[in-house]
Amino acid sequence: MRNAKNIVFFLIAVIVLVGTLGACRSNKENTIVVASKNYNEALVLGSMFASLLEHNTDLTIVRKLNLGGTNIAFQAMISNEVDVYPEYTGTGFVSIMKRKSISDTQKVYDEMKKYYNDELDIAVLKPLGFNNTYAMAIRKDTAAKYNLKTCSDLAAVSDKLILGSTFEFAERDDGYLGMQAAYGMDFKDSKSVDGALRYQALANKNSDVIDAFTTDGLLKMYDLFVLEDDKHFFPPYYGVPVVRNEIIKKHPEVKVQLERLGGLINEETMIEMNYLVDKEGMDPAKVADDFLRKNGLID
Repeated sequence: MRNAKNIVFFLIAVIVLVGTLGACRSNKENTIVVASKNYNEALVLGSMFASLLEHNTDLTIVRKLNLGGTNIAFQAMISNEVDVYPEYTGTGFVSIMKRKSISDTQKVYDEMKKYYNDELDIAVLKPLGFNNTYAMAIRKDTAAKYNLKTCSDLAAVSDKLILGSTFEFAERDDGYLGMQAAYGMDFKDSKSVDGALRYQALANKNSDVIDAFTTDGLLKMYDLFVLEDDKHFFPPYYGVPVVRNEIIKKHPEVKVQLERLGGLINEETMIEMNYLVDKEGMDPAKVADDFLRKNGLID
């Protein structure tokens, strides 16, 4: 009798274990990991992707926001630790594909989409609408003093000015290295200062020129002048959702929902959202949800 009871208990334990493993597998298969890089615009977009999927699908969404830079986010996706994150066409084209920088917006998008699909098994969805490319920014008093409007104007007086750029910009072919060749820039001095500190250094006149992104909220905050890239040196950096193809095959609703954002965010809107985080100190998730509600994408 005792043996019979033991067999019954054993069978019950096996059934419970199998059921638990099945539930875990089912939960994992219905879980989408949404990530972002480690700056405010990426946090807003990553939060937007996550909320859109949370409100409009039955999937479980795990947020891995503030993950790190491009290489970290990309490697996490390649290793299947991340399923979705916001990327930029120029970043995919230059940093991931190792292509020479070009200014043809459609070609950059088309080639990135094909390469990611064919070589990486990753889908590049519809562009969100805004172009967050590099730009050279200066104080308005500097613009007035030297009558600067374009990057060519800047190059002509660069030997009188100090560049305060990010570490990454200083070393990129689509950054200062390439601009030296394209525009003949040769600054009096070049200092590497990361993040918002470069804006502060510019405002405090510790530098005269910085690299910026065209949707930076800090451009508005510090009331800076953005020079025209008159030689069209900088590649287009249109925001796009990237998703593992395996996820789209299992959950086509992910693509359907994310592509509702296609063309919906222009530069002015992105600047304003970044400004709310950078200057007003709002939570990126709150900024993202407010945008989605305003556009009728979540309740």
